[in-house]
Amino acid sequence: MIESIHIAGIATYSGTPEVLNDLSQFNFVYGSNGSGKTTITKVIADEDRFPSCHVVWKGGTKLRTMVYNRDFVDKNFNQTAELKGIFTLGEKNVDIIKKIAIAKGELDAHTKKIEALNRELAGEDDTGGKKGELAVLEQDFKTKCWIQKKKHDAKLFGAFGGFRNNSENFKAKVLQEKALNTATLEPLADLEHKAETVFGPTPSAEQSITPLDIDTIVGYESCAILNKRVIGKEDVDIAAMIKKLGNSDWVRGGRAFFEANGRLCPFCQQSTTEAFALSLNEYFDATFETDTKAINDLVTNYKTESDRLLLQIASIMSIPSKYLDVEKLIAEKELLKTKVTVNIQQLDSKKKEPSRIVELESVTNVVALVKDLIDAANVQIQKHNTIVANLSKERQDLAAQVWKYLLEVELKTDIVDYDKKRIALNKAIDSISEKIRSTMNDKNAKVTEIHALEKDTTSIQPTINGINDLLKAFGFNGFTLAKADKGSFYKLIRADGSDAKETLSEGETSFVTFLYFYHLLKGSNSDTGMTADRIVVFDDPVSSLDSDILFIVGSLIKGLFDDVRKRIGHIKQIFVFTHNVYFHKEVTFNPNRRDVAKRKETFWVVRKSDLVSKIEKHESNPIKTSYDLLWSEVRRQDRSKLTIQNTLRRILENYFKIMGGIDSDDICDMFNGREKIICKSFFSWVNDGSHFAHDDLYVSIDDSMADACLMVFKEIFVKSKHIAHYNMMMGITDAEELIDTPSSSE
Repeated sequence: MIESIHIAGIATYSGTPEVLNDLSQFNFVYGSNGSGKTTITKVIADEDRFPSCHVVWKGGTKLRTMVYNRDFVDKNFNQTAELKGIFTLGEKNVDIIKKIAIAKGELDAHTKKIEALNRELAGEDDTGGKKGELAVLEQDFKTKCWIQKKKHDAKLFGAFGGFRNNSENFKAKVLQEKALNTATLEPLADLEHKAETVFGPTPSAEQSITPLDIDTIVGYESCAILNKRVIGKEDVDIAAMIKKLGNSDWVRGGRAFFEANGRLCPFCQQSTTEAFALSLNEYFDATFETDTKAINDLVTNYKTESDRLLLQIASIMSIPSKYLDVEKLIAEKELLKTKVTVNIQQLDSKKKEPSRIVELESVTNVVALVKDLIDAANVQIQKHNTIVANLSKERQDLAAQVWKYLLEVELKTDIVDYDKKRIALNKAIDSISEKIRSTMNDKNAKVTEIHALEKDTTSIQPTINGINDLLKAFGFNGFTLAKADKGSFYKLIRADGSDAKETLSEGETSFVTFLYFYHLLKGSNSDTGMTADRIVVFDDPVSSLDSDILFIVGSLIKGLFDDVRKRIGHIKQIFVFTHNVYFHKEVTFNPNRRDVAKRKETFWVVRKSDLVSKIEKHESNPIKTSYDLLWSEVRRQDRSKLTIQNTLRRILENYFKIMGGIDSDDICDMFNGREKIICKSFFSWVNDGSHFAHDDLYVSIDDSMADACLMVFKEIFVKSKHIAHYNMMMGITDAEELIDTPSSSE
């Protein structure tokens, strides 16, 4: 059975679907000619032809659809010289019919089992069941993946290239990486730092920093001369005095003045002996001079090396690398400079007083830290330059590491939970699907069995007899249905045996094609398939029929309703589409219905407003009388301006014919100008009859013209003193009338 029909993007229907939902066994659709009814029947007949439309079947079980519309008439009557035979089960072979009934019961059981399995698999509307649970799981996992994308997109966007604009693709990439990713797991901070280079603007190579040579300056700290007391030779006769006085440095300093003063004592100005001069020179021997030179060289070299080192550090700081901790380097340079200054002072004192023992402030830790800062920067620079040289591969590697981080850190728990539930659901879906396939095989085998039985007890003659009996009963005596000369076909013949098909009237053609379809509902065009379950659709089956025949067609269709209620035959659901108010009231008549639709019936109205078809569901039968239907169109706020003139004229025709004795000329004389012309157009049409087409009847009408027609229409009831009827039909209360917009006559 059909549960819902979605119509969109076809004929006069817009791209937004119009839906007939919660359909039942009996479904009645009313709509004027051209409103869009037949389009719905075409979709039911063959939904595959209309990809923008969709028919939802109960339990996913699609039944045979049999649709009586213009397409059926053209295919079976207008395009062929003969009618295909309708095979029905013969009533004489009781045993075979019983076997068919038993097999049909088993077939129905298979069908119900399949429907139950389909509900378990996909729910009532293809959105539930195990597939629905899987869809929810997939959506939930997709959302969790997308959250991670948005969380890291700002800094790691380069890893998500090609997957940043579609959550479904991003989820698929996560699952792909889960199966294939073998990258190493790196800390997020490292990934983000590396991404600045790899995923940022294309980088250029960085210049390495010249490494520091700290061994030389550090080596000076352990120079032996610093701990040596540099004094003269101890076995010279004056050595004892110098040692006693401890004035070696003082004596050494006075030697220059002694030589310059002509070997007179520079302090007492007394003459000295040659032996004293010799003793003095011997005291300050070659060893003393060597040590003194060593001190002088140390002072000079230390100053030179410290200046070089500080200058190199200053040069590095002047053009700092982005990988260098400049702030720390500045602090260490200042500390080094302070230590060097102190050490130079110490060395100068040693140079002045060689006999002193001095100890330098160690710069080892400071220069080692400076060297480490520079070396660390160079390591990063080397990595950077390696990346620049191999940028494409680095991007691939980093992207893989980013996905690895998502898999192992951000989504690990979610992936484990997703995999567990997905495997269980897919296992359940596969199991149910296998049961459906197995049951479908059993069902197909049963269908084959039924077809074989049907072939043994089918005939086209019962249809000939049934149609001819109905033609005769309803006064169609000019022609009958007969078996064609060849094959399983029918022909229409006159009493003299001549072909009657081409000379039938429109009413006769309509009636005989309906009877043919009516009998086809109980059989099949082949010698199998007459017991298949089916959906039946009638699309305006009473066109061109007289009222008495219309009644007969309605009675035959209502007889089908009774068969469906009693579960006689193989019709499971019926749709009736019509534009004929009388036929609609006849076919929907049910003395047990009160104000609302009964449980197994639905009511619909198809309307076309501004060239777009709309479908409306009604909780009760929307068609009361044709007169009330016309007023309901006027009451609508979205009334069609294309048909409103015709609707207003038909109301005036119905009402004033009933009232009688009203002079339309007198009413029109109460109007002036444009309003009088509109009024006369209404009554001239009424006087000429509803089937006469004036030239002004179908002129283009805009919103202002429609409003003018509605205003004059109301004024006609005002001026004829029948405003109470107008208010009643428009549903206007007395209070509303008091505040209504003043009419043109006021």
